[in-house]
Amino acid sequence: MKNVLRNGLVFTMLSIALVSCRDEKNETDDMDDESAIRQEMNLNDDDKVEISEDGDKIKIETAEGDEIKIKKDDGEYKKKSRQSRRI
Repeated sequence: MKNVLRNGLVFTMLSIALVSCRDEKNETDDMDDESAIRQEMNLNDDDKVEISEDGDKIKIETAEGDEIKIKKDDGEYKKKSRQSRRI
């Protein structure tokens, strides 16, 4: 009985170790910041996305001429939009 319990414990520890060490890749981890922003905001390939070095400021210019600025200030995100005026 003691031998069965010990073997079961060793088998359980090995299976947990193997499962926890496997390499799980998520699609979001493979994306860069610009691709993630494009996907999240449903942007076209023609739209321009600029990200600051520290990642606190994002500037998006759409093909229609609209401009969206997203800024992180004291832990809060602030969004500022400016639409182009076409006559």
